[in-house]
Amino acid sequence: MFSLIYQGLVIVLLLTFSFGPAFFSLINTGIKHGYKPGSLLAIGIVSSDFFLCMLICLLVHFGAINLLHSEKAQTFSAIIGGIILIVFGAFYFKKHVTKSETAIDIEYQAPHPSLMLLKGFVLNLFNPTVWFLWLGNVTAVSKSLDYSFPKMFIFFSIVLAAVLFVELAKVSLADKIKIYLTDKLMTIVNYITGSILVIFGLVLIYNHYFSK
Repeated sequence: MFSLIYQGLVIVLLLTFSFGPAFFSLINTGIKHGYKPGSLLAIGIVSSDFFLCMLICLLVHFGAINLLHSEKAQTFSAIIGGIILIVFGAFYFKKHVTKSETAIDIEYQAPHPSLMLLKGFVLNLFNPTVWFLWLGNVTAVSKSLDYSFPKMFIFFSIVLAAVLFVELAKVSLADKIKIYLTDKLMTIVNYITGSILVIFGLVLIYNHYFSK
């Protein structure tokens, strides 16, 4: 029991404080558009985590986990994921919304709720690092739960509910600190986020294709 609690806490910390593309995109959205769009992005990210987790749980349960270790599968996912990260990153170099604009203008410019959910889901889903992170998490926990899919479903549902709570707290914090940021700093945050996403994408493609 204590082992499962410890493993759950480790997973929550790994997911919520890993400085990957989703982290920077989440903070940027909270600063730029506020709590509601940021929370929708967070829900999309955690929904993607849940989908990946359950998929890997099923693969472990049916003994088909070796599919994820295929070199071709890893290369393909890395290239697709890298391209998606680069595309998302490029959008952050657009003109940043300034504080001088009205609340109505900002709300109008905020992405559609369904698009925010989809963006969070896709951004997280096509990051190969997340796949390997969940592969390690599920492999570590499944033995403690006797490879029982119902038990793993309940365990990871609780863990991801905790992850969502922390993600929403990060968005809320980002939304609150934006009043202290100047237009120039907000634009710099936007450019930094875009640069990080593009770099992540390029590194993924290079490591899984050009370096071989």
